[in-house]
Amino acid sequence: MPSRDPLVEYLLELLAPLGSMQARRMFGGWGVYADGVMIGLVAGEALHLKVDEQTRAAFEAGGGAPFVFDTKGKSVATSYWSLPDEALDSPEAMQPWARMALDAALRKAAAKPVRKRAGTAARNAKIS
Repeated sequence: MPSRDPLVEYLLELLAPLGSMQARRMFGGWGVYADGVMIGLVAGEALHLKVDEQTRAAFEAGGGAPFVFDTKGKSVATSYWSLPDEALDSPEAMQPWARMALDAALRKAAAKPVRKRAGTAARNAKIS
């Protein structure tokens, strides 16, 4: 198994107080997961954490900006934002940002409708 990028290893150490941390390769970067929930991504040499309507102002006030990628000649801003440089200094400095990212990711997961398999509705209709 190839070793991970040293930056990714460092970021996982910073985020460890949040819970069981993992990183998975994705699209030339890394997805960062806390207890199985994606809270961030590493692209280039930068960590971007999940934001939503409730946390965006804090990230803006901290000097953050959304991760933007280009596709089909169009720039797309994501819901993953950069964070202040000082957040990378210690696990204690990272925790408020990481907690906001986890909370945003959990809110998003809770808001998703439960999808039923196509055959489930038909089987349930026959049972009734």
